[in-house]
Amino acid sequence: MPSPTLAAKGPAMRIGGILRRLGTALLFLIILLLLAPVVVPPFLDRIYYRGPISVHYDGKRFANQDGDAFSPQQMQPVRMLRFFSGQARAAWPDHVAVTPGHPVPRVEGTGMTATWIGHSTVLVQAGGINILTDPVYAERAGPWGILGPRRVREPGVRFDDLPKIDLILVSHDHYDHMDVPTLKRLWARDHPMIVTSLGNDSVIGLPAATRDWGGKVEVRPGITVTIERVHHWGSRWMADRDRALWSGFSVTLPGGNLFFAGDTGWGDGSWPIAAAKDGPYRLAILPIGAFVPRDLMASNHIGPVEAVDAFRRLGASYGLAVHWGTFRLSSEAIGDPPALLRATVAKRGISPERFRALEVGQPWSVPALH
Repeated sequence: MPSPTLAAKGPAMRIGGILRRLGTALLFLIILLLLAPVVVPPFLDRIYYRGPISVHYDGKRFANQDGDAFSPQQMQPVRMLRFFSGQARAAWPDHVAVTPGHPVPRVEGTGMTATWIGHSTVLVQAGGINILTDPVYAERAGPWGILGPRRVREPGVRFDDLPKIDLILVSHDHYDHMDVPTLKRLWARDHPMIVTSLGNDSVIGLPAATRDWGGKVEVRPGITVTIERVHHWGSRWMADRDRALWSGFSVTLPGGNLFFAGDTGWGDGSWPIAAAKDGPYRLAILPIGAFVPRDLMASNHIGPVEAVDAFRRLGASYGLAVHWGTFRLSSEAIGDPPALLRATVAKRGISPERFRALEVGQPWSVPALH
């Protein structure tokens, strides 16, 4: 007969064995996911755009004019395994409480109201039109709505509480910026004008006005969108990397223009200088999150310090910080980006009212040009 000690150890040993097997299976799954872009056949590649060769398009893929936004050295398997397994990332809460906002139907004349809905989604109401940037209402930022990081902040404005949307700006085809199901819902409800850069209309699958960097789209008399150069990259499946172009946007509005950076790294810092010519900007919407570790993220995402530099180079009167606190995409803690933004603004002698990180759903009546 087994001893009482051995009998007691039996269930614990079995549970330990099960946990070890589960851990091993999870490890192999993560490794397979990391290797998928290399070993998966090229059927995941797509041709989104065909057009004339230019300084940033070689006939097959787009590129940054100021150097690549991505280095193969950044994709070292061991390093990426540590990153995606969470070993190198600060813990985030599973959920952040949100008080949803209820926007007014429209803001007429020279007024401007901006409401951060989450991540890079902002409702800007000005000049009698409602503008939505990179609308993402998905629970997960990834393929099929089942992969990718889960949302920790619910949208700051419920979908059904959105006013009629007149204009949507889509910066590029990453899942945390291009949520096709949300775009289709908005199209079915409002038939807004969708403006994006070259090739993204093929991914969206809806009517859209596409332009190269520097191209313009007239929304209505006095309101024009210009596609602005930023420093980033695009992909849905990795094999289709840079098949579609990434961009920011400027929008002429009666009370002062709007700049939306989309997603961008710093590059050589020339993009905000180039975009400044399309000002004066009343409001610049700039990303501040997903910036740690810097050696991995710097070429892809600006952090709060670079966002303040961009804000200054744009010559903007006011700034709204986005791309933080919604999906855990990097290593920093959830509150680090706004905290560093506040510290940087104070250090540079900028009024904290001029460049702000707001809670979702909170409307901001943006003052007149400074």
